[in-house]
Amino acid sequence: MPASKPVRTSSVWERPFCAAARTGPPVQGDWPVVTHVGILWDVATQFHPARWWHAAERDKLRCTLCPRYCLIGEGQAGFCYIRQNHGGQLWSTGYGQSTGFAVDPIEKKPLNHFLPGERVLSFGTAGCNLGCKFCQNWDISKAKLDEHASEVATPEEIVALALRMGCAGIAYTYNDPVIWAEFVIDIARAARAAGLANILVTAGYVTHEARGELFEHIDATNVDLKGFTEEFYHRITLSHLEPVLDTLVWLKRETRVWTEVTTLLIPGLNDGDDEIARECDWFLEHLGPDVPLHFTAFHPDFKMMDRPRTPAATLGRARAIARSRGIRHCYVGNVHDAEGQTTFCPGCHAALIERDWHAIRLYRLADDRCPDCGARVPGRFHAGQHRGRERSTKGHRFGVSLA
Repeated sequence: MPASKPVRTSSVWERPFCAAARTGPPVQGDWPVVTHVGILWDVATQFHPARWWHAAERDKLRCTLCPRYCLIGEGQAGFCYIRQNHGGQLWSTGYGQSTGFAVDPIEKKPLNHFLPGERVLSFGTAGCNLGCKFCQNWDISKAKLDEHASEVATPEEIVALALRMGCAGIAYTYNDPVIWAEFVIDIARAARAAGLANILVTAGYVTHEARGELFEHIDATNVDLKGFTEEFYHRITLSHLEPVLDTLVWLKRETRVWTEVTTLLIPGLNDGDDEIARECDWFLEHLGPDVPLHFTAFHPDFKMMDRPRTPAATLGRARAIARSRGIRHCYVGNVHDAEGQTTFCPGCHAALIERDWHAIRLYRLADDRCPDCGARVPGRFHAGQHRGRERSTKGHRFGVSLA
C-alpha cells in the first residue's frame, strides 16, 4: 500500500495549549525507508507520514489536527504522544497499530437510532488529545504504544476481520480516533467499499482543517459532550468547550453523518440542574429536537477515585429536564432503566424499541415509522416490518484477534 504524503497547511494558532513531550530516538527497525517518492509500506508501520501540519518557527512543526495546535520540536511528540517530529517531518505512530479488537453491540457506543441491535468491530490505539481526569479507558488513552501490547494491522485486514465476524460496521473508539485520523480515513474508505458502516466515537476535539476529511466516509458518530462549562473543560479535561460545540454544529448543518451525543454526569462537577438545562437549551437551538442525547453514569476511575457513582435518580432528573426542554429522544446509560432506555414514538408515544442496558428486548418499526400511527422516527433503521422480538439481542461483547 502506498503511503500518503504529509499535507502542509497554512493555519497558524496564536495560543499554543500544549507542551510537546520528548521522545527517545527510534530503535533499529523503527524507521521506515524514506525515498524521494515516499515510504515503503512493507518496511514498518510504526512511523507513518502525518497530515495536517506545517513548518513553524525555530525548526519546529505546528500540528493542525486538533485545537491544541501543538508546537513540536525535533525528537518531540505532541500532547497525544503518537504524533511526533523526526527529521523535520511529522509522523503518526498510531497508524497500523491496535491495542485490541472486540465485537460490541452498537448500543455500547452508544447509538440508539443507528442500526439497532447490530454488532460492530471496535478498536482503538493508544494516546489521546484530551486529559480527562475521569477517563474510563485510561489504560490505553494514557498509554504510549511502546507501553501497551498492540497488534499490527492494515486497513484491509481490519475490514476482513469485521466481515469474518459478521459485523455490520467498524467503530473507531476506546481512545479518541481524531489523533489517528490518517488510519481512520484509510480503513473507513475500505470499509465503505466493502459495504460496512463506519462509526466514530469521539470527543469532537478536531479542527476545521481536518474534520472534513476525517468524517468523509463516516456514517454515524457519538460525540462526548463532557460538560457545559469552560471551567469544567479546562480544569477536568485539559481542553476547551467551544471547539466541541463548533464540531457538533458543523456535523448537524454541513454533513449527513448520523449524530448522537453523550454527557457523562459526574456528581458535584457537571450534574447540576442549571448546567443540564443550559446544555439542553443550547442542544435544542443548535442541533434540534431529534438528535438523541444520552446521559450516562460515572464510576470512580483513573484520577477521580474520590467521587461516588452517579445515582440513578440524577440520570432520571437529567432526562426529565431534557424532555421538558423539547428534546424528544433522551436516554440514560450505564444503569438498568427500562423507560430511560426505550425509544418512544414521537407521535403517539408508543414503545418502539425496548432495551435493557445494551440488549434489545422489543423492536417494533415499519422501516423508520411507528407501526401504530405512522410517525417517522429519526435515525437509520432496518428496512421492513418488524413486529416485536425477531430483532431481540443479548447485548454481549467479546474480544477477537486478527490471528
